Amino acid sequence: MAELRWTTTDAPGNKSALFDAVVERRIGRGAYTGLEFLHVESRTIINRIPQSSALPFEYTINAYRGCSHACTYCFARPTHDYLGLGIGRDFDTKIVVKINAPEVLRHETAPQRWAGHPIAMGTNTDPYQAAEGKYKLTRQIIEILAERGNPFSILTKSPLVLRDLDVLTRAAETAEISVNFSIGTLDTDAWSRSEPGTAHPRKRLDAVRRLNEAGISSGVLMMPILPGISDHPKQVEELVRGAAEAGARFIMGGYLHVRGPLKDHVLGWIDQDYPHLSRFYRHTYGTRSYAPPAMRRRLGGTIGRAKSAHGAPGGERRPPRDATPRKQPDPQLALFA
Repeated sequence: MAELRWTTTDAPGNKSALFDAVVERRIGRGAYTGLEFLHVESRTIINRIPQSSALPFEYTINAYRGCSHACTYCFARPTHDYLGLGIGRDFDTKIVVKINAPEVLRHETAPQRWAGHPIAMGTNTDPYQAAEGKYKLTRQIIEILAERGNPFSILTKSPLVLRDLDVLTRAAETAEISVNFSIGTLDTDAWSRSEPGTAHPRKRLDAVRRLNEAGISSGVLMMPILPGISDHPKQVEELVRGAAEAGARFIMGGYLHVRGPLKDHVLGWIDQDYPHLSRFYRHTYGTRSYAPPAMRRRLGGTIGRAKSAHGAPGGERRPPRDATPRKQPDPQLALFA
């Protein structure tokens, strides 16, 4: 078994050991053919984001590393490099599974240790990717959080979350929770090229509808919208209309954001799949991580006009970090992670 570098947490700047070693490797069979699962025993499962971070959440849980959704633009790809694995195909197929996550979580959220802080899931890789169908770690995690009455949010691209509607409904009775979907486009060609391992975006919209009908707050993050690929006004309006019809509690959108080794990965994909856009992407992102302000303003205007036209809700402001957590959290602490 090859030696791997397991000296990182979910926060890239934290280099303390998180895993002792790979406990077992399992090759995927049947529906999981092409995947390799790396079982590890995690020393901790709740990760605290540094206070200097601009993120709207402070505590996260990620039961998996790597993601079979294989989204070309996934910002979590460089985390595989921290483990000594590749950010390309390795990230898509070598899935780290924290097999003891539920046991560790139960220990870490014991009343004498934990103050009921809101927890965000889906901040690194998708908690409902294919591996969840096999291991059910996310289900066990939300069962524990429901028992504790602990607020949480989930961000996913997978309708598999509907499998857990029973426990989500139970959790919503005692805590503020949300299950939000990342949907960057309804364009079939753009979706299939950029997110080859994900469910069709219209299936995600159906999941948004079903969650809201069940009383589980669910919104849509139209992210990332890809310049020149999925940002035509008609494409944007189609997605806004679909989200509004699904009853999305909020709709927010934004352009692709890339930096570091991810930028090279994405530009390489553009060269291969959209060679006519190569020069444009290098001009747009060559010296920056975000699209230029003028482009972002135009996109914001397009989204705003579409929301007004279709009676969609306004974008919710992301809540500040909770500096003084309480056992009964204020509803304003609902997370849209």
